[in-house]
Amino acid sequence: MQKVRIWKPTDEEIKEAKTWSTWSKEESTFDWYYDEPEQFYVVEGEVEVELDDGTKVKFGAGDMVRFEGGVSCTWHVKKRIFKHYKIG
Repeated sequence: MQKVRIWKPTDEEIKEAKTWSTWSKEESTFDWYYDEPEQFYVVEGEVEVELDDGTKVKFGAGDMVRFEGGVSCTWHVKKRIFKHYKIG
């Protein structure tokens, strides 16, 4: 199973995402564990995430991203991120 999926969302997906909670983070590096799935729409920012198997994924403004539950990773926030997210 794919641990992370990144795609360009439809207008309808963006409209729905804008009803979700928001989160922002300045440039930084931190470890994270997804104990359940999380999907989010990136409004602004640029991030590179390194998964525990060494795979690197990049995403930024305009991307929809979904992490599956059980994923360990390290986030490298290159440009301040602001996102709408939902968990579960």
